[in-house]
Amino acid sequence: MIDLSSLDFSVLFTLHGLIGLLTLTALEIVLGIDNIIFISIISNSLASEPDRKKARQLGLALAMITRVLLLLSLSWVMSLDQPFLPLLGRELSGRDLVLIIGGLFLIYKATVEIREKVVGHADEHDKKEKGRQLAGVIAQIVVIDLVFSLDSVITAVGMSNEILIMILAVMIAVGIMMVAAGSISAFVEKHATVKMLALSFLVMIGAALLMEGMGEHVNKNYIYFAMGFSVLVEMLNLRMMRNKLLKGTGVKRP
Repeated sequence: MIDLSSLDFSVLFTLHGLIGLLTLTALEIVLGIDNIIFISIISNSLASEPDRKKARQLGLALAMITRVLLLLSLSWVMSLDQPFLPLLGRELSGRDLVLIIGGLFLIYKATVEIREKVVGHADEHDKKEKGRQLAGVIAQIVVIDLVFSLDSVITAVGMSNEILIMILAVMIAVGIMMVAAGSISAFVEKHATVKMLALSFLVMIGAALLMEGMGEHVNKNYIYFAMGFSVLVEMLNLRMMRNKLLKGTGVKRP
């Protein structure tokens, strides 16, 4: 554990420190997109909006604490890269196991949700899901965020040598995620096709985590480009359907 008394706050008042903070914060936000998608979908399984908001806020707050603790335990985090378990012809590390388990969980969770939507039992499934306990949803958010946190923390270590900048970047990024998660959650719940797209993203992200855990490097830029392009196409589809609806009702398009 890092000694907090050794933190140098003067770095925040230097140009180098400020640029590092802004860059790392932006990167942490980008890396948190997949986390926001998962939080939006899992929190919508709760019955009331107050519970959904509480799950998002508490889940992200606990996730922020987890990331800060990981940053303060850098020696332990970096030791997770040490292989110790032989499997399928290669040595797996602690990080590999976390990524594999997290990837399988995401694929399973998203596939179950997609199946319920496709076979037409979504409403019945939703009624069962609404009874889920708030604590269970928060626990899932914290656990899956731990999976996403590993790459986030390792990226932070590679981007900056100042632990204070890393911690502030994580706190600012999570704060922005707290603000954005509510709007994204409402938008996903309102548009069924967007929810299906988001679930497909989770399958893709889960597959990428699984590949990373098995030792296959995945360029995240390709994933983010595919997600961005898909969202753009979906926005065009939503706009097209909205215009058709307005045209059918005789209302002029704004």
